[in-house]
This record gives sequence, C-alpha cells and structure tokens, in this order.
Amino acid sequence: MDSFDTMLSGGHPNSLGRTIEVVQAVFADPSRLDELFECYKSDDPVVRLRTSNALKRIEAERHDWIVPLLDRLIDAVGALDQASAQWTLAQLFLRLTSDMSPAQYRGATKILKRNLEQHDDWIVLNATMETLFQWSQTDDELGLWLKPHLDRIVKDPRKSVAGRAKKLLACYPDRTSAP
Repeated sequence: MDSFDTMLSGGHPNSLGRTIEVVQAVFADPSRLDELFECYKSDDPVVRLRTSNALKRIEAERHDWIVPLLDRLIDAVGALDQASAQWTLAQLFLRLTSDMSPAQYRGATKILKRNLEQHDDWIVLNATMETLFQWSQTDDELGLWLKPHLDRIVKDPRKSVAGRAKKLLACYPDRTSAP
C-alpha cells in the first residue's frame, strides 16, 4: 500500500493525479484522514495542492470528519505560503462556519484578512472575498473592515477579481448610515 504522500505526488501539477484514490482510501478507512492531513507537511507543493483537493472532496461527503480538524487547519494550513492551501481554507472555512467556536472564527478571520491584504493569487482573493463577505452579513465589525478592501480590489486589473469585488459591493449594506 502506497503512502498518501507517494500517491499524491508526480504527474502534471494541474492534474488530480491519484487524488480520487486517496479520497476513496480515506472513505474506506477513516483512520487514514490524519495521514492525509499530514501531507500538508510535504516539501512538494503538488502534494499539498492535492491534499487540499482531497480534503474538500471529503468534506463534501463527510463534513463531520473535517470539523475536528478546524484547529489544525487554522494553525498549520493557515501558516502555509501556498495559494492552493489558502483558497482551500477560505472555501472550507465558509462551509465550516456553523461548527466554529468563537476562537476558531477569530483565527480563521485573521488568516482571511491577511490573505485579502497580502495575497496576489486571483483564486485566493476571490474565495477569500466571498467568505469574508458572507461572514460580514452577521458581523458588522468585519463588514466595516471589508468594505475599503473591496473598494481597493474593484480596481484590480484582473477581470475576475475586480468583477467579484464589484458584485459584492453591489450587495453591500450601507453600514455607515445612522439608524
């Protein structure tokens, strides 16, 4: 039996490689989920990319298996300087919102704010804007923080990034008006 690190390596970086096999192996033996998560420690960025893809697939089928990983996602994956890890976090955080403790929500918000301020990858920016916008619907303080960033990003030369910011701004409630 190959290790997940071996199974997730090789081939074209934009291909799934053996990701589906890894997901199936975890479904067959849930005790291997930790082995999959440990692949985030790989030196190979392709392995880390496919680890993210596998975790999203597992979450889609077995959300409850990913909830216990929230702290590790925030602490370990949040520290990775890899676009695919950061856009995966934005997507998973949105899906896991109702399962977060207040401390986890604060930690996740800190990561997403950092990514919106400092990251240049278009997928990271789009996924992060979406999650922060959704959260801002019930978090006025976050909404006040987010609006100037959307105003800045709407000027991005990439159409998908600027378009997402424009779309979100069009839905943005006016939080500066007095009640």
